Parts: sequence; structure tokens; C-alpha cells
Amino acid sequence: MQPKDNTLITARQSRFAAKVFNYGTIASVLIPFPLFIFWFGASMFVYAMYRHHPNPRVGYYTQRAAYIYYTLAGLLVPVLTFAPKEFFTQYWWAIWSVAVIGVVPLAIIQIVRANKETWEDVLIEKS
Repeated sequence: MQPKDNTLITARQSRFAAKVFNYGTIASVLIPFPLFIFWFGASMFVYAMYRHHPNPRVGYYTQRAAYIYYTLAGLLVPVLTFAPKEFFTQYWWAIWSVAVIGVVPLAIIQIVRANKETWEDVLIEKS
């Protein structure tokens, strides 16, 4: 009979994991080119990794952060696809400011909520 190897995920690790998606979203909105495009791809990896975290609260916060980011990305696709060329070249600041005003406060609120929550260690038992 082999001994069990247990893995401990600390409360601190869980709290940080719950905020990672929000940090990426804030960075990608504040520095949109090229981070927004890169974060779109990287966010899928982060979402897949943390949505099914052993601590279910990490998954909850990751999903909430994904709603915020993918809503913005989904709205930008038709706007930038069907808008005339002059709209993007002359009014890029308006698109960017709406993105910052709409996304950054929501992400910060999620980070603050995660910080205020009481986190517990999670023990993963391996057989």
C-alpha cells in the first residue's frame, strides 16, 4: 500500500488566483495595444485553469471577471467591424475611455470583494 500524497492550497494562493483574471483585464484595458489582443488569448488559458480550481470561490470570481472582459470584447467586435475607418482613427480615444470607465471599476470591485472574503486552505488528497 502506497502512502497518500496530499497537496495543500493555501488561502493566500486561492485569494490571488481569484484575482488574476481581473488583473489581466485591467492591464489589457489600460494598455490596449497589444495587451488587449494578447490577453484575449491568455485569458482563455487563465479561465480554463482557474474556473475549475479546487476552491469553488476561485471559480466564481474567475467567472465573474470573464463576464466583464468578454462582454467588452464582444461589444468591440461589431463596433470596430462595421464602423467607418474614420471612426476608429479619429475617435479611438472615445472607445478606449468607454472601455476604461466601464471595465476598470467593475474589476476593482471584484478584487476588493475577493480581498474582503474569508479564504480557507484547501487540502487535495491524492491516492
